[in-house]
Amino acid sequence: MQRRVGRAQNEAGEPHLEPAAPGPWPCLVLGHTASSGTPRVRTDDSTLRAPPGTLSRMEPGEAWNLLTQMRRGALPYCVLALLRHEQRYGVELVRLLSEVDGMVTSEGTIYPLLSRLRRQGLVETTWQESTVGPPRRYYQLTSDGRRALEAFVAEWRRFSDGVENFIGKAG
Repeated sequence: MQRRVGRAQNEAGEPHLEPAAPGPWPCLVLGHTASSGTPRVRTDDSTLRAPPGTLSRMEPGEAWNLLTQMRRGALPYCVLALLRHEQRYGVELVRLLSEVDGMVTSEGTIYPLLSRLRRQGLVETTWQESTVGPPRRYYQLTSDGRRALEAFVAEWRRFSDGVENFIGKAG
């Protein structure tokens, strides 16, 4: 079995392949789906699916921090939720997030995230004068951002109910 390595190609223009990790499923790793990060693989029957039991982006051992991974997935939607009813500026978002246990964050995390959300069309910005300093960039939710948040909320409820089902049985 072989695994595709990035976008590298051989002299014939074919994908560069290397032996795949051992497993019962013959597959070719093609990358990750844009929407979920789930590995896409080609199997014998030419369908695309993730190998059984695949957990995308997990790092082994101590390098993998559970809270960091959960925060990374939920933080953009927490920001969208904070913008649901009113526009806010970056430092205000950092302060509000930091007030919640487990959501501690910094300007170094929020501003790149806000920039990405703006490029994706989920938030838009306006500059407003401040009475206590330089003008501030305020962020507000777009209609696409509102739809993305609604979709996340529906999926989050379904996902968290499923996890609670297992946690409740374990406890």
